[in-house]
Amino acid sequence: MQRRRFLAASLFLLLSACATTPPPEPVTPPAALPKPRIALALGGGAAKGFAHIGVIKVLEAHGIHADIVTGTSAGSVVGSLYAAGYSGFQLQKVAQQLDEADLRDLTVSSQGFIKGEALQAYVNRLVGNRNIEKLGKPFGAVATDLSSGRRVVFRRGNTGQAVRASCSIPNVFIPPVIQGRRYVDGGLTSPVPVSAAREMGADLIIAVDISARARNGKAEGFLGLLDQSVTIMGERLLNQELKDADVVIHPSVGQIGGADFDARNRAILEGEKAAQQMMPLIRARIDAKARELAAAQAATRTVSR
Repeated sequence: MQRRRFLAASLFLLLSACATTPPPEPVTPPAALPKPRIALALGGGAAKGFAHIGVIKVLEAHGIHADIVTGTSAGSVVGSLYAAGYSGFQLQKVAQQLDEADLRDLTVSSQGFIKGEALQAYVNRLVGNRNIEKLGKPFGAVATDLSSGRRVVFRRGNTGQAVRASCSIPNVFIPPVIQGRRYVDGGLTSPVPVSAAREMGADLIIAVDISARARNGKAEGFLGLLDQSVTIMGERLLNQELKDADVVIHPSVGQIGGADFDARNRAILEGEKAAQQMMPLIRARIDAKARELAAAQAATRTVSR
């Protein structure tokens, strides 16, 4: 009898303890950090622009995909295809299959000796004749208004035509006319289109600079002086742009000529090497920007309460 009473009392105490002990607090997993909107700003440099493909290949290999793409001159060619959905490896295949004759439509004119219509048709064919606003990523092609000298960012309309405008080196390409205005190379006003990427809503900008640099020593002859002067002016604009980038990648393509299409594989490799070297910094900047965005969001929630 006593044993039975003891067991009943023990059961009563156990049930009482269960009734009064609060359930454990649920564990809330830490909130995922917001993903920054990453922009890739691709600069001009003619045949050196193949280096952009190497940069894209390495970024993709590390799981980094740009949300926004801007391009100047050669950068607009690669950028338009990347925005259209081409992967880095697909871009490399396109580059290797490219015949320079596909882009060369010579003419006799006081405005230039290349029409640029072949380039326009080539780009439109590769992007499936989609307008800029129909590409897979927001894309901006930077050109220069010949009448005003103003930088223009094409974000809508005919993709090939915008790329053609961005690539129209003065006195080489005949300036295309778009809605009654003539346009020339975007490198005259924005050698690496960082500011355009920021205007398009980028949180973090990775810039790829393949620009030529002013040479030390004496510039010989009229053409030498002209080239040196244009390069110096371009460097000032370049420095203004690059200071607003979060990361700047500098592929070592200084020895590759602007018309040296045979060096495409070398340029791609240099892009890969330069991007790989910058990966620790790119990772650090992306993480820092994500934390910065998270802090800003938390502050906004606190204020709104």
